[in-house]
Amino acid sequence: MKSIFSRFLSAVVLAAAFLVIPLNAAVTVGKLAPDFTLTDIDGQRRSLAEFKGKTVVLEWVNPECPIVVKHYESGNMPATQKAAVGDGVVWLSINSGRPKAQGDFESAAVKAWHQQTGAKPSAYMRDQDGKVGRLFAAKTTPHMFVINKEGVLVYAGAIDSIRSGDREDIPKATNYVAAALASLKAGRSVANPTTQPYGCAVKY
Repeated sequence: MKSIFSRFLSAVVLAAAFLVIPLNAAVTVGKLAPDFTLTDIDGQRRSLAEFKGKTVVLEWVNPECPIVVKHYESGNMPATQKAAVGDGVVWLSINSGRPKAQGDFESAAVKAWHQQTGAKPSAYMRDQDGKVGRLFAAKTTPHMFVINKEGVLVYAGAIDSIRSGDREDIPKATNYVAAALASLKAGRSVANPTTQPYGCAVKY
């Protein structure tokens, strides 16, 4: 009986640390993405509406989540950011962790982390009351959204196709965000518009 309980407890702990959660219906692919306004780590107020006419990527992030660490320290997320931003895409990183939660870095710590990992988002914003995260039903870090130039949500889900904490899986995986951006650039529809996000639970 004790061993069964121990296995159950271990499963609960693992599930809390590494989540694979179906998308919530709060935002809908194929519909206009809801507008929001947040202050970035440089103190500038930014809204989604100001980027109308540009493709936008929203990335929910927690610098201390092991899955985020995997994608940043391997260079995968920074490379995806740089390629996107270099192509004219706006990349907004959002941390919806409550104050003092895991990964709720102050501005200076975020900038140091960006320098360490080579990350180059267009802006990084803290959403400490979780309003924007809940607006988009962001469940995990990372949780990715791609919005086209007309403001329509065209992709929501995982960064890639292999739900794993192993960096060696990255080259074998399909990068869903890069694929979605390539499709938009070529004037094609996104082949996989919704996938299951995976990672750590957003620390609301």
